[in-house]
Amino acid sequence: MAEDRHDMEDAALDWVIRLRDPRFEDWDAFEAWLSSDPAHAELYQRLAVADQDLDGVLLPTETPPVEQPGADNVVAFPAQRSRGIGRRTWIGGAIAASLAVLVGVGMVDRQPALYPVETAPGTRRVVALDDGSKIILNGGTRIILDRKDQRYATLERGEALFDVVHDDDAPFKVKVGDATLVDVGTRFNVLREGGTTAVQVAEGAVVYNPESEAVRLDAGRALRAVDGETQLALTAVTPDAVAGWREGRLIYDGQTMAEVAADLARWSGQTVRADHRIAGQRFRGVLSLADGEDIVRLAPLLEVDVRRSGQTWILAPRTP
Repeated sequence: MAEDRHDMEDAALDWVIRLRDPRFEDWDAFEAWLSSDPAHAELYQRLAVADQDLDGVLLPTETPPVEQPGADNVVAFPAQRSRGIGRRTWIGGAIAASLAVLVGVGMVDRQPALYPVETAPGTRRVVALDDGSKIILNGGTRIILDRKDQRYATLERGEALFDVVHDDDAPFKVKVGDATLVDVGTRFNVLREGGTTAVQVAEGAVVYNPESEAVRLDAGRALRAVDGETQLALTAVTPDAVAGWREGRLIYDGQTMAEVAADLARWSGQTVRADHRIAGQRFRGVLSLADGEDIVRLAPLLEVDVRRSGQTWILAPRTP
């Protein structure tokens, strides 16, 4: 017997509300519900977009995002604090008010095709697509998705892990900087920081700029490209180490302190920068952040001094 449409809408609304809660832990049930029917993912995505559009208009925004560091299964949207009204009632009423418009008269179809998905530094988020693909966003990340083509994404900044269901007839494409990545049955991590793009492949393969360089990256391969430079840096990477940030592990093989500082800021939500005297200093090693956001304790591993100036952590040269 087919599931009643109203029941599906109610269930999707309930998941949107529940995922608002930073203490949410029932990820297995959520994944099972999403995968049990393609219509579930479609409804959830529509209501999640509506929820994001309503966020800040219908809800007070006193409370900053609260997520568990190192987890990729975080809430889709920051929790908010309301005055005098239960949070579930407030959110449920707001989204329910838009549900009739979204589902009843097809408002989503008249919305702009492109829409952003963004995380604040220190937060992570999973975006489930209708075809079963997932995009896991690290902190401080912004991607652009297309309602008319869910096989295309633009990474404007930050870091994301793409877990793609391959389709020979419609390969998944990621636009990053001036380059395009095309999947060949793939699980890959992409970092865009300043004018630098870094790609690491955990499973399958991707093709970098198929219309020009056409560099194929198989599992265990990594690429680094700098805007304005024609030479690409190709290296090896342990597939299991790809997107180690999901478990709070930052793995380095010669990255600069400036890049390390950017990673720490993205992960922790704190402001971190490298002193200009060591910004180009290279680091090789593994940083474990799963047990908290204490930047100071990393100083011995980084072989630098870590000091605080106002709200900013500074990686500085060691003092004699």
